This record gives sequence, C-alpha cells and structure tokens, in this order.
Amino acid sequence: MSDVRLTLEEVRDLAMRGLRVSGVSQENATVIADVMTTAEQDGCKSHGLFRMPGYCACVRSGRVDGKIAPALHDDAPGVIRVDAQHGFAAPAMAAGRPKLAEKARAQGIATMPIVNAHHFAALWYDVDALVEDGLVAFAFVNSRSFVAPAGGIRKLYGTNPMAFGWPRPGKPPMIFDQASSASARGEIQLHLRDGHSIPEGWAIDPNGNPTTDPEAGLAGAQLPFGGHKGAAIAMMVELLAVGLTGCKFGFESAQDENTDGGPSEGGELLIAMDPARFGGTGDSTATLAHAETLFSEILQEEGTRLPSDRRYIARQQTPTEGITIPETLHKTILECCET
Repeated sequence: MSDVRLTLEEVRDLAMRGLRVSGVSQENATVIADVMTTAEQDGCKSHGLFRMPGYCACVRSGRVDGKIAPALHDDAPGVIRVDAQHGFAAPAMAAGRPKLAEKARAQGIATMPIVNAHHFAALWYDVDALVEDGLVAFAFVNSRSFVAPAGGIRKLYGTNPMAFGWPRPGKPPMIFDQASSASARGEIQLHLRDGHSIPEGWAIDPNGNPTTDPEAGLAGAQLPFGGHKGAAIAMMVELLAVGLTGCKFGFESAQDENTDGGPSEGGELLIAMDPARFGGTGDSTATLAHAETLFSEILQEEGTRLPSDRRYIARQQTPTEGITIPETLHKTILECCET
C-alpha cells in the first residue's frame, strides 16, 4: 500500500472541501478542519484525516446536523453549559471556551458541560487552548459502548478518554490524553487497516476470548487498562461526562442507529482552574515554577519523557516535511469532496 504526501495546507483544504460538500456550514467546517489538521500536524493519525469519512458520512446521512450553531447557557457563576444541538462537539467547544476561561479567572475554577454533542476529535485538542492561556484544564468525554467492564465480556462503557493539561511558561504545556480502555478504538482500526495484529490485552473476541486479531477485537469488546482500575475510571468518566450532563450513556447511544461510521451522541465535561488562585499569592509564577522541579526530576532519568513531547516534535517537523496518508484513504477523501 503506497502513501500520498500532503502539505498541511493541502490537509486543511481537503478537510474543508469534504466537509462543505457534505453539508457542514463554513463556520463549523473551519473549526473541524482545524481539529483534523492539528492532529495531522502533531502526528496523531487516528484523529486526523482518518476521521474525515466518518465526519462526512454522518452529516450526509442526516444523523448529525452540520449547520447547527451551538447554544450557550450561563447556568451559574462557575458553570457555562453548551448545547451542541445534535451537532459536532468541536464547534460547541470553540463557542464556549472563551466564556469558560473568563469564569475560571473570575472564580478560580469553572466547568463547562457540553451536551447533545458528537465528539470525534482527539481530546487533547479540547484542553490545549485553555492550557496555552495559562489555565490548568481537565476534559472528560464518553462514546458509545465499546469496552467491557472488569470481569465481563459485554460492551458497556465507551473508550472514555480523559485529558489533563498543565501550563509551562516559555515551554509547550504538559498535556496527556488517554483512553480508559487499553487502547483508543482508532488505534485498533488503524491496525486493521494496515494489516497488523494488536497487542494482547487490548480486546476480546465476541466469545470473550483474548485476541490479537483487530477484526475480532472490534467485533468483540475492548478491555479497560489495568483491569478493574481502568474500568473504575471508565465508570467515573461516564458519570462526569453523562451522569452530570443528562446525556446518553455509552450503552444508550449504542442503541441508536449508527451505520455511517461517524461518532455517537454523548456528553463532555471540562474543568478549568486558574493556578493564580490556588497558591494564596494571586500570582501563578511560584506555583508553575515549583511544578517545573517535578518535571526536571522526571527527565533526569534516561529514557523518560513528558506526555505530548512526541507531538511537539512532530509539530516542528510537519510544517516543512508534510504528512503522509495511505493512498486508499486519500482516494476515499477525494470521493468525500465530490457532490
């Protein structure tokens, strides 16, 4: 299978063309195209152009409204709720993020539930702008059920990722984004596409047997990382992203008709904190400087790194080197750009 090399400008152009032709508004397409382009720029293949056919298909099928504008509700001094109105999560995030940051600076801490949304992006993207602006941020989002609870074989939880970001003055922020499952679903899909086996412990087949076959793993159930510990975190994410927001649990959204390969409808919760409000000084300088001593201790040992370091390396390289995608995916994307 040969690859096609693209510049980041070509990535964005393809994303915009496909989304607009599929029925996404200019404003929403701009945000979503930035999500995919940024993912490609940072080497996050599972959330770049790989996602584009799903975005386009679920709009063309009418299951997701690509033109709807999100609605903001100022529910409390520390809560800004964004209703995606059955559209995509990325435009809802973009609409609510400035108000969330404003509230966090005024209150010290603020939250933003996003409801009735279809989330299909890398979760680190959702906290990145907040952390770049000097805030500490969490994000939690659920998906349709793909993951078995500890001791079970039935799909119940979503892959339920969480992201956490910490600002670093003069340096890229420390951000991690990880599923509560042993792997992101997109990683298994990439293994299947590329003809590779998956590691043991990622999934079980439909009969509950351990498998390294990505097709059998996708048909069966994914596994939480760390057994019962990861399952507990998956449950926590369901409760934060859905229990608090009144959206659909993974097993509920799994009952909806979804044959287009796009995202399910669920909820998301963001928490933003102003580090200047937690040290008793009204200034975040000492707080963030103290955190740097921890990072230094981690990096003293050979072989260690901070989360996101690989993304930042890729971010420096791709503007000049471009990115590659499989020829088959490129062909599918070009088909998305046709009326």
